[in-house]
Parts: sequence; C-alpha cells; structure tokens
Amino acid sequence: MTEHTTTPSAEGDNTVLTLRKVLVSESEPLARRFRALFSLKYLACQQPVTENTLPAIEAIAAGFSSPSALLKHELAYCLGQTRNPDAVAFLQQVLKDTDEDVMCRHEAAEALGALGYEDSLAILRALKDDENEPEVIRETCDIAVDRILWENSDERKAEKLKPSDFTSIDPAPPLPLAAAEPSIPDLEKTLLDTKLPLFQRYRAMFALRDLASPPDLPTAVEAVDALSKGLKDPSALFRHEVAFVFGQLCHPASVPSLTECLSNQEEEGMVRHEAAEALGSLGDVAGVEDTLKKFLNDPEQVVRDSIIVALDMAEFEKNGEMEYALVPDSAASAVSAA
Repeated sequence: MTEHTTTPSAEGDNTVLTLRKVLVSESEPLARRFRALFSLKYLACQQPVTENTLPAIEAIAAGFSSPSALLKHELAYCLGQTRNPDAVAFLQQVLKDTDEDVMCRHEAAEALGALGYEDSLAILRALKDDENEPEVIRETCDIAVDRILWENSDERKAEKLKPSDFTSIDPAPPLPLAAAEPSIPDLEKTLLDTKLPLFQRYRAMFALRDLASPPDLPTAVEAVDALSKGLKDPSALFRHEVAFVFGQLCHPASVPSLTECLSNQEEEGMVRHEAAEALGSLGDVAGVEDTLKKFLNDPEQVVRDSIIVALDMAEFEKNGEMEYALVPDSAASAVSAA
C-alpha cells in the first residue's frame, strides 16, 4: 500500500495500452510493473474524468490475474484511490473470492471503504460478521463500514479537520480538531486503546501522521514516537497500517522501528512487507539500502517481492530523481513519489 502521486502525460490511449501490457506481463521485472501501475493510477485518478479514466481502471484490474500477492494488493489500493464507481465491481469480486490471497482481499475491502459508496455496505457487513473469515478480513470490513457511514453522514459535514499534506484517501479520516493545540499524549492514548473501535483508533493514527508532516514540525518526532508504539499492537492489520503511515511520512525517526519490524521473522508478512516499502521511501537515509538488501532472500515471497520494489524506490530517492515512473517508448506518462 505505497502512496504515490503523479505527473501528467498527454499521450492518450496508446499510453494506457502500453502500460497495461507491461503491468500484466509476468516476464517483466516486478519493479517495472509497479512503475507502470503508478502511471496508470495517475490516469485513473484524474479529475474530472477523461477518455483514459475507464481504460486505466480496466488496465489496473487486468493485473488481478497475476500470481503476485504484492502486486495484486497494490492494484486494489490504487483502485480505491480513484474516487470512481467503475472500480467498485472489480474490488467486490476480489473481496468475495475466498481463494484469493488474504492480503489482497483485505486491500480490496479497504479500497471499497475508501471509495465510500453505500452499495458496498452489504458485502462488507456480511464479511465483518462472518466467523469463518480471517481476522484481518473481518477487521478491515469493520473499518470500511464505519468509513462509508462516516463519508455519508451529517457528522462528516460538521467536523473540522486539520488540512493534510497527503492526498491519499485513507481508511479513516483524522480525528477532528478539538483544540488549537492537539495533544499528542491524548492521541497516543486513543491510538493504543484496544477497547476502542478500530475506526476511532485509526482516526488517532492519521491525526498523529498529520502532526509529523512536514518532518521539521516541532511535533514531528514526538508524533513518530507515538506511532511507533502501534507497531506492538495485537492486531496485524493495525501494525501494517502504522508501517504504511511511516511510508507516507518518510521521517528518519521511523527507521529504527521499521527496521526492527522488518527484521522480526515472527511478524506477519503483510506487516513486514509494509515496513520494507516504507524503508524504501527512506532510501536516502544512510544504511537503509544495506538493511533492505539483507532480506533479498527472505523465506517469505511477499517480503522478497517488497524488497525488490523497495530497493527500486530507494534508488530513486537516493538519486534525487524527479519521477518514479515507467516511461514507455511512445509515451511520457510519469509518476513522482510522494
């Protein structure tokens, strides 16, 4: 679930077709397929919609035929960022498929929550209450239901939210502003209170994120330290979301806790993968690339794949390139890392 923003291209339909071919090709290197995906994400997310919007959404969805759980979960995340109802059916199909990888199904549920359409409530409610479903699916569906209800509520219209540096549609909005000076200890208390609904704890998480950006904010290091404690939470879903937030923040203070998380062979793959990609976004920090390379032969496939992508991202960060992109021969569709 790596957050990227994008830079426009004017090539049109040929660009979508070229990018789609790269994305669905199992013979292409994984890092190149990710760059194609981020280029397609830009085209799919354009507002107002263009003639390329639906073809780009369909191109992203075509990637679900891949055996790579890492790629498929990223496809689902990107579809959830489109704000487009045409993405809903693809995501619902993935979520319903009990033979699909759990990490991918979780991301599909989260993406349906991000899109915010009430016609997804029935499937999400059914799965959150299904004891036969893995815990991570039930928890994700629970948060997604709460997010859709919030999205369509009068409460949302009345809330005053702190302006965010991040353009991502998150699993939960930050907690509303209650005072001129937000209390990090209070937010940390909410973040770590396992008796509270996950949606409320996620709101504290994203409020803390916004207090850590930009990285020179006086509250940044304290907010990062508070978030780090969430990596010890009993919920794997919660831990993976903290790692994702660290990938958004790119704050050097998160490197020690992310390194510890990635290095823990007992940790869930979905959490370690997110830690790896977060470290990739910190590739210009001394020692990060060397840490990532230690896990190129990790026993877990999703971790190995994440390391490949993370090292590609780290190279981009270290070189100070302007674009994290796939640039087809006949096009210049570009994607910049957030």
